[in-house]
Amino acid sequence: MSLIKFLLLTTALLNIYNKTGAQDTTRIAGSDATLMSQLETQEAKNETNYAAATFKYTHVIDGQSVENLPARVLDVRILHRFGPLSSGLYNFFGLDYSPFNVKIGFEYGITNNFMIGVAHSGYNKTYDAFFKLRLLRQSTGAIKSPVTVSFASTVAISTLKPSQIDPAVKPDPTTKIDRASYVLQLLAARKFSEGFALQLMPTFVHADNISFLHNKHDIFAIGIAGRQKLSKRINFNAEYYYQLPDMKAPGAHNVLSFGINIGTGGHVFELLFSNSFGLTEKQFITETPGRWDNADALFGFNISRVFQLGKKHK
Repeated sequence: MSLIKFLLLTTALLNIYNKTGAQDTTRIAGSDATLMSQLETQEAKNETNYAAATFKYTHVIDGQSVENLPARVLDVRILHRFGPLSSGLYNFFGLDYSPFNVKIGFEYGITNNFMIGVAHSGYNKTYDAFFKLRLLRQSTGAIKSPVTVSFASTVAISTLKPSQIDPAVKPDPTTKIDRASYVLQLLAARKFSEGFALQLMPTFVHADNISFLHNKHDIFAIGIAGRQKLSKRINFNAEYYYQLPDMKAPGAHNVLSFGINIGTGGHVFELLFSNSFGLTEKQFITETPGRWDNADALFGFNISRVFQLGKKHK
């Protein structure tokens, strides 16, 4: 056999061998990829992925959201409400209005699912305290839940002097126990997408005293709130509470609030409009005299500053 024929035959045999090896390698690589994909799918099924930041803050506008402070985090809150727009140009549409209402509060995360808070507001010189417990968290994977559910309970008490209290309030307000109110709420929210969330808030309010704005001791209401993301740090919030018709006092109206929420690191600013002057649940859910169609809405803002106390809880 000539040298040329030998070289041609050797080249042909090497080509056949290389093609066969490449096919085997491709089959092996394809099998490995399929196996890895199956393992990743199984691993994803065994993990639980929780929805984060359904709302960007622990409160929507006035009322609670399903969000909790992380453990060992302190939140200092300042809420300010000016006068109604209907006060006119002389009062600069409520900005010069007196008296205005200011609330200062301190809230703390005991665990990632349990938080407490205390506050004081100028309207009726009211002190309030609350706790909020997250019962269920929206998730996919090993544990599936379509919603996040929290329970919140608030107690508030007015410290007005007897001479300052509306004489229509009954019973005799000289004892402080008759000035208290209690609120129970179940909060259920779903994050439908990265930018949109809704929340329902069935609410029970009990008041020890009654007045022309609160003529029943026990009132049931249902709230609805929503969040729409506008940019990375800016969100639009809305909140509405509906009192059952046979429970609402003749002089009271349902509260409707809109706000722009701006997050800047450790601060959260919220600019808002609402027809409620009160800053406790009893006040803004059951004792709102203002009406949007009567230009009784007012401007206000909320400021929050959080502080990490100790090591972060994982």
